[in-house]
Amino acid sequence: MSDSRPTIGVTGEDGHIATAWWFIRWALRRAGANAIRLTPGRGVIPTHLDGIVISGGDDIDQSLYLPVNDEKAPVNPARDRFEVMALEKLLPRNLPVLGICRGAQLLNVVLGGSLHPELSSLRKLTSNKRVLLPRKVLKVEPASQLQEILGTDECHINSLHHQAIDRLGDGMTISGRDLDGIVQAVENPEHPFRLGVQWHPEYLPQLSQQGALFRRLVKVASA
Repeated sequence: MSDSRPTIGVTGEDGHIATAWWFIRWALRRAGANAIRLTPGRGVIPTHLDGIVISGGDDIDQSLYLPVNDEKAPVNPARDRFEVMALEKLLPRNLPVLGICRGAQLLNVVLGGSLHPELSSLRKLTSNKRVLLPRKVLKVEPASQLQEILGTDECHINSLHHQAIDRLGDGMTISGRDLDGIVQAVENPEHPFRLGVQWHPEYLPQLSQQGALFRRLVKVASA
């Protein structure tokens, strides 16, 4: 009997220790999809994908969105090129896309947007400390796709980033912010599922609400 589960590509780093890959793979499996790991070393984007997750990782090279590049944090140009290529290939096909942390930022940049390279000066009510547990408050925009998926106007999320979306990419709208007004989620309201979240839902498997992001991705991919 043939496997009717949709196939979701998951981008990430090369190497043997791929924690995010295993957590995302598990989340997608629980949601009813098969996952394929996509990395720069593999170099190929399969033609039979039904959707894609652009996962978290190193900072995006500032030269992709800023005229003056004074980047000091670790970057991965090979991964940048690979994921930009993947998005440029798949976005015209209107496949569902979930960007996670770095992935949300890259999705926005590929669509012509920009980022805040460093958030410390923008924070007044929230900490810049990276925490894996859900300690940060997310304010969800009313009537957004994100609100409909999560089923709430407010929830708690984790935070592993020091950059965030500044100017929005083409077609994207803000669907969530933290208490300092820093963008935590973006979406394309004209698309069934083109969503970027600044947190890491894969590391919150104990929260069914966060699993809803993967369930919606798989539902749209199945259609």
